[in-house]
Amino acid sequence: MLGDVPLWTTVLQLLAAGLVGGFCALHWVWWRGSLRPDGSAWALWLSAAMALMLLTAGLHGVTASSLGRGVLAFLHAQLVAAVVLLCLPATRAFGGTGPRLGPWVAVTATLLAVRSLLWVVAPVAPGLDAGDGSTPHALAVALLFVALAVSVGYVVAALGASRITGLGWLLVGAGSLSLVLLTGGILLDDRHDAAALGGLWPIPLAVGLESLALVRLRRSQLTAQRRELMRDALADLTNAAWFSRDADALLEHARDVARTVLDDPTVEGSLRPLQRERFVAELFPADASRLAAHERTFLIDLAVVVATAAERYALTDRLSRAAETDALTGLPNRRAADRYLVDTLERAAVERTRVSVIYCDIDGFKDVNDRQGHAQGDDLLRRTADYLRTWSDAETYVARLAGDEFAVVVSRAPTDAELADLARRLRAGFDARVGNPAGPRLTCGVATWNPEEVIDADALLRHADDAMLEAKRARSGHRVFDSTLRARAEDSRRLRAALERAVEEDRITAYFQPIVDTGTLEVIGLEALARWQEGDKVVLPEHWLALAEQTGLIVPIGHAMFRQARRALDRHQMPVAVNLSARELHESDVLERIEDAWGGGPWEHLTVEITESTMLRTTTAVPVLSELRARGARIALDDFGTGFSSLARLARLPVDVLKIDRSFVREVRTPRGAGPVRAIVALAEHHGLDVVAEGVESAGDLQVLIDLGVRRAQGMFVGRPAPGLPVRGARPVPRSDLPRRARARIVPRPLRVVTGGVEDAATSSEML
Repeated sequence: MLGDVPLWTTVLQLLAAGLVGGFCALHWVWWRGSLRPDGSAWALWLSAAMALMLLTAGLHGVTASSLGRGVLAFLHAQLVAAVVLLCLPATRAFGGTGPRLGPWVAVTATLLAVRSLLWVVAPVAPGLDAGDGSTPHALAVALLFVALAVSVGYVVAALGASRITGLGWLLVGAGSLSLVLLTGGILLDDRHDAAALGGLWPIPLAVGLESLALVRLRRSQLTAQRRELMRDALADLTNAAWFSRDADALLEHARDVARTVLDDPTVEGSLRPLQRERFVAELFPADASRLAAHERTFLIDLAVVVATAAERYALTDRLSRAAETDALTGLPNRRAADRYLVDTLERAAVERTRVSVIYCDIDGFKDVNDRQGHAQGDDLLRRTADYLRTWSDAETYVARLAGDEFAVVVSRAPTDAELADLARRLRAGFDARVGNPAGPRLTCGVATWNPEEVIDADALLRHADDAMLEAKRARSGHRVFDSTLRARAEDSRRLRAALERAVEEDRITAYFQPIVDTGTLEVIGLEALARWQEGDKVVLPEHWLALAEQTGLIVPIGHAMFRQARRALDRHQMPVAVNLSARELHESDVLERIEDAWGGGPWEHLTVEITESTMLRTTTAVPVLSELRARGARIALDDFGTGFSSLARLARLPVDVLKIDRSFVREVRTPRGAGPVRAIVALAEHHGLDVVAEGVESAGDLQVLIDLGVRRAQGMFVGRPAPGLPVRGARPVPRSDLPRRARARIVPRPLRVVTGGVEDAATSSEML
């Protein structure tokens, strides 16, 4: 197939070899940038084989020695065989389909191997060695033609099984032209023409391959750019999903992004809800078969972002509704009511309209819970909500604030008289549909905001609550918040502000009331009582203690009392009792607060007083008091006899002292009052507890308490609260040491029992 050729043929062969070899770098770039098997590797090998074949043919034309020309002819023949063999997998890779490749490759490789063997055992000297006039070996030519026929047959079969594009037809045409040139180079009689055709036949196929490489490389670059656009578009959609709250708008955004990136205006989208608030989204073009794999993945990723965002939006809406909806009644809760009331007041300020709140409370709800159980209580709340919901319209908003408290917001409030009538009708309708005249019943408080007032939703609710509490106190059923209640609320506000300043400035000081031995009147202990020092005056606790409990200021006040009691212990060397409120017991760090204020001192000299009702109704009371008792402190049950404790339960409570309530002491000289005191003393003796009588106001009360066996007492008669320490008084002669006649002849004399400017005069006979 090689022979003597014109010089221009040799030059063309060498130029073609260099050009095809240079394009091998292009093929390598195509192969390295390819993300899927698209024939780039086989195109690289095929181009390399053709470049070497053209180089061998060009060198053959300029080589003078017979040995060199023979070796080059042999190499050229093997490269021709390699090109023919490589055409099979390259065709399969380019077309993407075709017959099974293995048998075709095996047959072709066998034929070409036998042909190569003939070159070794029976070399074709004349036609292949620089042209000595002989013809190629017939068997070698036949084997080459058979191999070409097999290769062409596979190409035809592969083309028939695949859809050929314009670039594919170009490659087929180039391959056909190269096949014609190769066949002509073998069959022509003219040695010069045959050699020229035999040396130049790879050029058309090489041109087709390089065109394919250019197109595929450009396509790879465009694909890479499109992938970057896809990544950016996906990131942009993901960011938009976090800021958007509309799944349909997000779907439209994803559809527009897909149309822009894929340059396909036919892309559409759909979003369908599934069960349990799940969603499925789809993005699809008019002709999905034209999409590449990465383009389909891109559409799927966009759809997943939309579906996930829709699920998150649905979950957020559900959680928002749950956060603003009462789970038991289905009404808006306090949070939703606050937000609605603020919005309504702001709108009313613009429209210059009034806004009213009717604060409703169920009287007797606790009795229903206690007597009939919480299930009946819950059912009562649901029925109340259903009843109030019937009053809801475009200008009325109903919410459950807390417990058995409801609110009806009237956005365009009528006159106060009409509001009072509305509250009356609410109460009457509740009696008819939910409760009954004997209970439970509805108590309503009405408060109205006027446009000239400052927008304050909390104050409006608070005023309506105050009106409801006043109606409950007066048993009137309903009450409108008027100037009287407003003045009272303003006084309460001022009192709270002053109390907050007093707590901040540490002006809540401890006064100490003596606890005395009833037999000797010696001071054996002190009780720390909180007093508010306001200038030169002292504000007693009955004026501000309830407010301190309500606002939580009792917590720092209690901390200050423990701290001052600890200093009093160090200064006076006398046991101290400190009251502990229910609000303090609800604090999670109550033990740490007490320990910090007491300073880790001698716990055995501390008595913690707690009311009987607080002990029984506060769940954290027993554990906290048990811990204090374990450290050595004594526990006193204050106001004993006014609560609901049973005799059996008293033995299980962490108690060391019973303090008889002053209501019993006031009547101790009557049979009705002496009986409970006698019972309390007997109960204390049975359980090994100490007894202290509170509120001793006269010598007669003290005498009866002594006769009943009470050994300790406190009250105004035996010692008033004072910031200093009461001084032990002179011990009177014990009653048992005096003759009966002498008792009446004791000369009356004053007896000082406390300091601080307080003196109580009584005769010895009265004291004894």
